[in-house]
Amino acid sequence: MSATTKPSSAKASQADSPPRSYGLIAEFETPAQIMKAAERVRDSGYKWWDCCTPFPVHGLDKAMGIRQTILPIIVFFMGMAGTCAAFVLQSFTNASDWTVWAGVWVTGYPFLISGKPFMSLPAFIPVMFELTILFAALSTFGLMFAFNGLPQLYHPLFRNKRFRRATDDRFFIVIEARDPHYFKARTWEFLESLDPIAIEEVED
Repeated sequence: MSATTKPSSAKASQADSPPRSYGLIAEFETPAQIMKAAERVRDSGYKWWDCCTPFPVHGLDKAMGIRQTILPIIVFFMGMAGTCAAFVLQSFTNASDWTVWAGVWVTGYPFLISGKPFMSLPAFIPVMFELTILFAALSTFGLMFAFNGLPQLYHPLFRNKRFRRATDDRFFIVIEARDPHYFKARTWEFLESLDPIAIEEVED
C-alpha cells in the first residue's frame, strides 16, 4: 500500500506548491513615461528585463542600453559568400573541364560562343548579384528568428490580462526573476518609484 500512496502524495505536494514567479510587470500610459522608466531601469543595473510597446518608440533601444547587433556583419559576409559561390560555380561550369564529386560526378563544359572568353566576368555579374541577394536575405531571415528566440508559441506574459493591452495602447516594463538584482520586495518598490499605473507579479 505504501508504494501506491507515495506517487499520489507527491502529486498532491506538487499541486499545492505555489507557482514560480517569472517576474514583475509595470504598466505605463505614454511613450515618454516608458522612455524615462527604461533609463532608470538601465541605470539601476538590471540585465534581464524588457520593454513591450504597441508600436516602435524612437530612441527606446538607446534608453534601454541595447548594443548594436552583430547581424549586419554576418549578413555582409553571407552576401560575399553568395558572390564567391556564384563566381566559382560559373567558372567551373563555363570555363573548365574538371570533374568533381557533388553527390554525382559533375564535369564542367567550356563552350565557346561568338568568341566570348571562357572566363567572362561581365557575363557572370547577373548570377553573382542574384546569389548575393539570396544568401543575404536568407541569412537575415533565419538569423533574425534565431537571435530573437522565435518562433515562441508560449510566454508567461501571455497569461497576464493587463499585458493584452501591449498591442493596443499600453506600455510595459518587465523585470525577470532570474536577474541577479531581482528581489521581489525591493524590485517592487523600485518599480513604484517609476510612477506606473499598476504593478503585477507574473507567474511562470
